[in-house]
Amino acid sequence: MILIGFLHQRKNPEAVKKAFAYAAVAKAEGATLLYFSPKCVDFVNEKINGYIYEDGTWLQTESRFPDVIYNTGCPEKLNHSKEVINKLKEKIPFTSYSVGRKKKVYERLKNEKEFSDYLIPQENMESTEIFLEFLEFYERIVFKPVNGRKGQEIMFIETKGNEYHVIENKESSIYELDELCQIISTKIHEKAYIAQPYINCRTKDNVVYDIRLHVQKNYNDQWHITSIYPRFAPHGTIVTNINSNGSTNYLLPFLEQEFPDSYYDIKCYLEHFALQLAEHLDSIQEKYFGESLDELGIDVALDDRQKIWIYEVNWLPGCPPTFYLELDVVKNLIHYAIFLAKRGKL
Repeated sequence: MILIGFLHQRKNPEAVKKAFAYAAVAKAEGATLLYFSPKCVDFVNEKINGYIYEDGTWLQTESRFPDVIYNTGCPEKLNHSKEVINKLKEKIPFTSYSVGRKKKVYERLKNEKEFSDYLIPQENMESTEIFLEFLEFYERIVFKPVNGRKGQEIMFIETKGNEYHVIENKESSIYELDELCQIISTKIHEKAYIAQPYINCRTKDNVVYDIRLHVQKNYNDQWHITSIYPRFAPHGTIVTNINSNGSTNYLLPFLEQEFPDSYYDIKCYLEHFALQLAEHLDSIQEKYFGESLDELGIDVALDDRQKIWIYEVNWLPGCPPTFYLELDVVKNLIHYAIFLAKRGKL
């Protein structure tokens, strides 16, 4: 029987709610899930002191090394156990590899050229002079940290005559040039920022939205669309992140409402784009690092001409909210893990 390792920074599986779903699906697929943390690994005897879910409870057990490892949890916290994880990678296939920081992904896509036309132009904001030149050229821009998370610290800036209209978080402000330059100067001295032209991706009701393309590998090592759905920013903001009180909807009714004459074509366009970009990113990962990707969350915009623009690419995007797809995500991962385990035994 195939043994799938579930690697997490927390020692006790009771503290990780999703672990039960993975154990249940693994069992249904004829495999066993072994939950463990880095400190539970014994390299001398090639044993792991972990947990297996049986008869409604997690039972502590000593086990052989698994055939494949699903590395989940918080990457930053697991980073403290990098030596253990790297030694495991030498012996056992892992399901998940990071696609990299947003800036690095942008640079690779730009260098590889195939999808460069879908990248939003951006520039490093190293001085207020560079910022002002960029703002003068585009008039409506987004100013954000290079390594931002969850939509935090993003500013929308628009030139209107001699005034500068700014939206940050849920606050709208109007500044004169000197005031704006002082704000920007303070920010770029604290951390690295970039600016991009603003892509006008709004509903008929003037609500800002983007579209999440969630893709996963399946049991045939092929990319599969788990879900595609729009995400909406709260009124008066431009950040669609759920952690910033954004909301979501089903794709088809949304497209039918916003694009009644072309909704089916746009749906196919998004699906094709999601799979093609996933395959391209996978080939880049193999080229640069000799690794395979298993799951991506790709955030895109549709401009006024229904052209796709890539906002960002996320590793470990999590389950789509509200769509009862938790088990679909788990099934795809377990199927892919079984594929890797079988391949490793050949």
